[in-house]
Amino acid sequence: MKDDQAARVHERLAARPELRPVVFGEGRRFGLWELASLAEGALGECVDPDSLTVSSEKRWRLRLGAAGHEHRHDDEFRRRYWICAPEDRCRQREPLGTIALDTWPVGAGALHVSSLYTHPVARRQGLASAVLDTVYEACRAEGLHGFRLDTYWTWQQTVRYYLRRGLWVTSWKHSLGLARLSYLPRYEVRGDESALTFAVTGPQGDAVPLLVADSADGRLRLRETEQYRSLPDRRDAVRLYARSTLALHLALRGRPLVRGEEEWAEARRWCDIGEPEGLAYKIGVFEEVAHENGWKVETPYVRPSG
Repeated sequence: MKDDQAARVHERLAARPELRPVVFGEGRRFGLWELASLAEGALGECVDPDSLTVSSEKRWRLRLGAAGHEHRHDDEFRRRYWICAPEDRCRQREPLGTIALDTWPVGAGALHVSSLYTHPVARRQGLASAVLDTVYEACRAEGLHGFRLDTYWTWQQTVRYYLRRGLWVTSWKHSLGLARLSYLPRYEVRGDESALTFAVTGPQGDAVPLLVADSADGRLRLRETEQYRSLPDRRDAVRLYARSTLALHLALRGRPLVRGEEEWAEARRWCDIGEPEGLAYKIGVFEEVAHENGWKVETPYVRPSG
């Protein structure tokens, strides 16, 4: 049944004017656009994907190491699309970006998004944001909760973009997992240098504060509001993901994620998702792996010692 839902989502997407399915003979070009995305994210170098030659492609893949290996694209598991401008502005349907979605749901009824990329000349036009909205609406129309995607901590520009889009942090096991899901309300993180408040949009459209974070002596202080403590179930997704989402917002601001020695000693318990100390621990892992791969590492977060 869920596979049928995913198939109908793809039918909706293929009919959208701003999306064009990748057809036979375009696979190599799509792969070069993915390579350009990887080079920019991992190495911080902007590349025109259509200018890549066989020799330059090889050089980029060698620089990227294992992550740069070309993978076989099997449309049985994933559908690939070109992002185009609306038809009235792009009669030739030339691509301005890429996106791909799995052909079956993951987790609690969501489709996994990958390969989201816009060409440098087409940025700041809202194309990627509009496509993500289109994907979410297509998923909801077919009874799915929304979409999930992954990115890397060291891809700071990309991470900040997704948080500006209001995506929730749902995992940090192998990379940063983010999602837009129907059962997770809109949220905002507001405050100043002294404290940050994580609030969600309530039933009446009002902001409901859940968590307040500040620091003292270089340590995190995380306070739960009465509204947070009154959430119906301790395993509730909002309860869990609010902590992890606020933790990532704090890390991007260079703020402490460790409350004390006792919590830091338990950090590995939260290496998949959960408490902020888990993210502090995983940031260290992510950056170490990036260094080993020769990736560019510019981080705002100062890891705790010990």
